[in-house]
Amino acid sequence: MQFQSIGFVRNSIDEAHRDTPWETIESEIVIDERWRDALDGIADFSHVWIIFHIDRTPAPDALRIHPMKDEAMPRVGIFATRSPQRPNPIGIRAVELLGVRNNVLHVRGLDALTGSPVLDIKPYLPRGDAIPNARVSEWVARLWREDSSNAE
Repeated sequence: MQFQSIGFVRNSIDEAHRDTPWETIESEIVIDERWRDALDGIADFSHVWIIFHIDRTPAPDALRIHPMKDEAMPRVGIFATRSPQRPNPIGIRAVELLGVRNNVLHVRGLDALTGSPVLDIKPYLPRGDAIPNARVSEWVARLWREDSSNAE
């Protein structure tokens, strides 16, 4: 199985961090010129999925981890987390599309480091992508409650 990059991420983040929420990070997705015509019509969408290669994170050294490296969280399997340490280092994120200029998409909320290879772009489709009443683990709900209380 082989994949080829269609472009790369450009932003101010060159190493993993926890200081700035990814939701606030603005990035550019620079698409190779040969794929430029494939962007036709993408500006009509408010959000897109970015599929990218997590190219600077080592392979997992454990199959069960504490989410966010927080020992107060339960130890769970890596498939129950969004840890960048994956058997196949592929990232996927729905992001807000702020604009398109030539072969560059300007997005907000991408959790990828600058230089990360982009593998694909797909439009976000509310009818197919939003899942009403989706359930999350209690530890995720607890993290979200803590995040919202810290924001106040």
